[in-house]
Amino acid sequence: MTVSANELAAFLPANFILGAATSAYQIEGATKADGRGPSIWDRFLVDPHLPHSAATGEIACDHYNRYKQDVALLKKLNLHAYRFSIAWPRVFPQGKGKLNKAGLDFYDRLVDELLAQGITPYTTLYHWDLPLALQDRFDGWLSRITCSAFADYSRAVVAKLGDRVKHWTTFNEPEVIVAGYSTNGLAPGYNQPGIRFHVGHNLMIAHGMAAKAIRSTRSDAQVGIVLNYNNIDPVDRTLAANAAAHNRFTAAYNWYLQGLLQGSYPDFVENKLLEKVNGIDKWFKESDRSLIRQPLDYLGINYYTRFVVDAEGRDVHDSTQRLTQMGWQIDPFGLARLLDRLNKEFKLPPLYITENGAALDDQVVNGEIHDTERTKFIADHLTAIAAVSRLAKVDVRGYFAWSLMDNLEWPLGYAKTFGLVHVDRTNDLKRTIKDSGHFYAQLAQALKSRSS
Repeated sequence: MTVSANELAAFLPANFILGAATSAYQIEGATKADGRGPSIWDRFLVDPHLPHSAATGEIACDHYNRYKQDVALLKKLNLHAYRFSIAWPRVFPQGKGKLNKAGLDFYDRLVDELLAQGITPYTTLYHWDLPLALQDRFDGWLSRITCSAFADYSRAVVAKLGDRVKHWTTFNEPEVIVAGYSTNGLAPGYNQPGIRFHVGHNLMIAHGMAAKAIRSTRSDAQVGIVLNYNNIDPVDRTLAANAAAHNRFTAAYNWYLQGLLQGSYPDFVENKLLEKVNGIDKWFKESDRSLIRQPLDYLGINYYTRFVVDAEGRDVHDSTQRLTQMGWQIDPFGLARLLDRLNKEFKLPPLYITENGAALDDQVVNGEIHDTERTKFIADHLTAIAAVSRLAKVDVRGYFAWSLMDNLEWPLGYAKTFGLVHVDRTNDLKRTIKDSGHFYAQLAQALKSRSS
């Protein structure tokens, strides 16, 4: 049985923010409109030699042309905030050099529309869509030239929007960006496992450069970063399984946070960064420590699932667990465990759960979507947040459901549906709020009533 919206609102922290999240490439479409340049995803999703569904972001949800309709949906859902990303190729089609005013003006209009509807913008500067020119000219995130270009891009966007946007996220999920270099399953599809820490460190460098650029442009800016985290649990209580789980958790997730908060990485990461890659002998310099350790006004955590591993660190699949369309276990209490663990291990800034959601096989019945399981998923994860906030005193300020609407799930196409809002791809992309969205709207309204 799912807790009621009013009961859940009473249990959550005071002034808790409720929002929804999207990313530019997954919803905007209009990939050739108004001077936008190509991104690494535009090429990846048409390359017949790479693994993908052949669906592209050329139309996506047509948010670029329907943003007012979509902001009206946010208003109808009573949401406090909207987390969206800016497409770097719209602003600088070549990644650097000449700014494309028409592209940046789109986000200017979007921000104004959000504020007119009483919705606070939370803006992400990079959600995976690197300008293709930077990839082709400089090897993308293998080069510090790209890092400098990112700082320049960030400065330009904040100069335009920073009088109205206060919350700025530099990167969404560095570990997934890294996967585009260490595997061939995500753009740009390098498939070189040995370079993952080198790319990850450059992302931390770019984050530090951008944070400094943002603050030098707007002293009132709130700067953060979003990391993806899943629990890695041992299959049993043996020392070997526990060590394997710990090592995988550190190598996949925790090394970023250690760098961001402490200016150092685990020894095995720093040693790896001494290896020669792309003609560079030493990727980590002592001067990097202060750069990557820029103050964080907040930290975003994206949480979806947990993994179970054996003594060799291999995944162990449990056929008794309910899985989403993505093959991910549903583990709401795992979010509380994760936040408690991070809070004990680090001195954390304020937290937001910046993505959390479930891809489920939605059925449209008489024009309605009765997604009871997604409603329960959201309620259970918010209950876990409420519990860890109260019992462990973890400072969680808000929650952004992934996603506002069904969208392009990168190489997997449009079949994996995460949205609070159904998008009918057979009927002019018609938007229909699902039952989970109606529950979410009730909760948002209850929170507003409580804080007023």
